[in-house]
Amino acid sequence: MNLSLRSLGFVLALLLACTALSAQAQPTGGYPNKTVRIVVPSPAGGPPDQIARIIANKLQTSLAQTVIVENRAGAGGLVGTAYVAKLPPDGYTILVTTASHTAIPAFTPNTPYDAVRDFTHVTQLAENYGQVLTVRPTLPAKTVQELIALARKQPGKLSYGQAGLGTASHIPAEVMIGAAKIDMLQVPYKGTPAAMTDLLGGHIDVFFIGTQIALPLMQDGKIRALAVTGKERWKGMPDVPTMQEQGFPDYNIVNWFGAWLPAGAPPAIVARLHREIGLALKEPDVQKEFDTLGLRGVGSSPEEFARFVAKDAATIQEVARRIEGRAK
Repeated sequence: MNLSLRSLGFVLALLLACTALSAQAQPTGGYPNKTVRIVVPSPAGGPPDQIARIIANKLQTSLAQTVIVENRAGAGGLVGTAYVAKLPPDGYTILVTTASHTAIPAFTPNTPYDAVRDFTHVTQLAENYGQVLTVRPTLPAKTVQELIALARKQPGKLSYGQAGLGTASHIPAEVMIGAAKIDMLQVPYKGTPAAMTDLLGGHIDVFFIGTQIALPLMQDGKIRALAVTGKERWKGMPDVPTMQEQGFPDYNIVNWFGAWLPAGAPPAIVARLHREIGLALKEPDVQKEFDTLGLRGVGSSPEEFARFVAKDAATIQEVARRIEGRAK
């Protein structure tokens, strides 16, 4: 009888020890135990949406839980980002967006969130090779220098489209205009599709767009690509030079993509998501899909990403001040 009691005590102690180890292995209380949402503050089909869906597919397997992508577009990304900022930091809503995360506050007065303080940084997902400086094919400019010469001959006549203040179509154009000391007419749009329609229709002269959008249109002769804004050429467009190669040695503007949680997320959940996303970014099929989209996977640590975002926010604030000063 005593032996049986001792045996039972041993078994109970072993079960308790296993339970403790299990709790240590899952310090987040079984996270996730319900559906995880990835909120993309832009329309379906764009680069951040495509990235989010690639990552969602991988997380659904690694987290053993349903992962859905929810598009909450509006105001160039402000609506969806502000929505996530106000949610509980429980790890069940992930924000995936672009460099507009830091650009929107720089160009939008009274933005209802702080891009650094109101979010928990998980990881930088990817970056592209820059935007593509495209022009309507009937414009008599085949190089950036020819475009600049044309703009100088007709101050304020050539037009460029921008799909939102501080977006990847706006910043590269303004930096080029400032560096080249030229005057161009800014034409605002509510999104890239509307601007592209006018570029293809010859109603605007210049538009900066992503590589994956520019490539098929360039191949069909519907637009002319003059340069990419990153520091190196993209292998999908090997004949399109960089802005640096065309007389702008300090020009290096790329679009980047990241993942955040609302501020105050538990470190264990942040670490879990960072680990699973990092592993996903290393998978060959993900790398192949990213390559097709003209992207490079990053997978930085939360600490590295936080520093990166803070530095980018400071840089874009300075760019915004220069643009505002030039407009006065």
